[in-house]
Amino acid sequence: MTDASFARPHTETFEHAGATVDLVDAATLLAAARVNRVDLLRRADWPEPVQRVDLTVDGTGGPEHVFTARIVLLAPTEATEQRMRELVLGRDPLGLLLARRIAAGDQVVTRIVDGVGTAAAAAYRKLGLEKPVEREPELLADAAAGIEATVTYRDGGTVAELESRVPRDDVGVAHLRAFVTLTLQAVLELAGTGSLDGRRYVISRENLPRNPATTSSVTLDMVGGLAEVVGELRQIAVSFRHPEAMARWGARRPQGLLMYGPPGTGKTMLSRALANEIGADFREIRTPEILDKWLGGSERNIKRIFREARGYRRPTLILFDEFDSIVSYAGVGGDAASQALNAVAGIFKQEMNDLIEENPNVIVVATTNFPNRVDESLIRSGRFDVKISVPKPDENARAEIFRKMIRALINAHENPGFRMFADDLDLAALGVASTGMTGADIKEVLRRVQLAKAMQEARGDSAGPITQDELVAAVRNLRGGPSV
Repeated sequence: MTDASFARPHTETFEHAGATVDLVDAATLLAAARVNRVDLLRRADWPEPVQRVDLTVDGTGGPEHVFTARIVLLAPTEATEQRMRELVLGRDPLGLLLARRIAAGDQVVTRIVDGVGTAAAAAYRKLGLEKPVEREPELLADAAAGIEATVTYRDGGTVAELESRVPRDDVGVAHLRAFVTLTLQAVLELAGTGSLDGRRYVISRENLPRNPATTSSVTLDMVGGLAEVVGELRQIAVSFRHPEAMARWGARRPQGLLMYGPPGTGKTMLSRALANEIGADFREIRTPEILDKWLGGSERNIKRIFREARGYRRPTLILFDEFDSIVSYAGVGGDAASQALNAVAGIFKQEMNDLIEENPNVIVVATTNFPNRVDESLIRSGRFDVKISVPKPDENARAEIFRKMIRALINAHENPGFRMFADDLDLAALGVASTGMTGADIKEVLRRVQLAKAMQEARGDSAGPITQDELVAAVRNLRGGPSV
């Protein structure tokens, strides 16, 4: 039995209010919503003042499918600060110079300019020129689909929530399509006519990109075979995306995360995916950037990294890759090398404590293949609150990794005139054939097959779609044969 249908998604494309919408596997995701709530739109580019739109469908709570959209707007104070910053930077040649310094990462200039915006915003508030906008609930409707959406404004008009309910026995793709258009209509009313022109949105359980994924653009949707790990990371992302809820309860979200497991299981990829899920900048720290052969150099480097982190204005994920090589030690040694490592670990502890207190916008992620080499006091709760094991995938997980990677390739490369994969794919059999492999190994299997096909075509030979036999052969070659 083959399961190519699970690899090749069905996509319906339509336009609304100047935006293009790709609706992927709509019937499947409506069925999935009967079991678990489905998030449909996690990352997208929205016009100001819209910051984010969370779109979900949930059919688990009773006899109805509940469609919800949460539109988060730029707060009035933030909007004023941004306007003032643009005014300062655009007035004269000095402003243009400051803009270039900020783009280059000059933290001092950034704080000065942002200080001007903050002061201006405070003046606006004091003079009563800026007040929250209170709006009454509204009703949007799509008569053709027979669906209505109640729009409620909360938190001083900075959040707009849409909700529609459809009997679960009647719900269909037309209802989902209509709710998406009503959500876009609400965004259009908030952002202004023409604000959605040229934008593209993917409505999907996995939100796969139309363009080939890169290391920097990876998302949690693209991660296969690690459902529990991805679930934990999503919870961390939710805590960062909802600071108002954290503040209301006086809750401190996790700011330290340790991921450990065998090489090739995707720890670094997961870190990047978490940053993208949060909408955070990504800063990777590697061993050579810290360790210095000169006395005191490593400690100074650690202090510099954390000093910069305390000044970050935007949410930022700092990744310390191969963490054990930076701060590991076994007990207290008397030699100079052991003392140096101990000193680095001690500085890291103190800097981590200070960062947690001073800048809640930063999350520190450490990854290691050897957790036993890391000082336990360094990764205790309060510094690294969350510790996640990233294991090698089992048979079902490997099949899921193949499915996710193949679907991403299909979505990025296939078109009406080109078919990349044949219809004989048996993902379950691939999961069995790849016993012992990691996600990195599976990615290499696909790379080899893609390269072989491309070289075949480049030589002028006919190259048909990638088949099951070719994938199995690539799995076997990776285990015992030379690289392609």
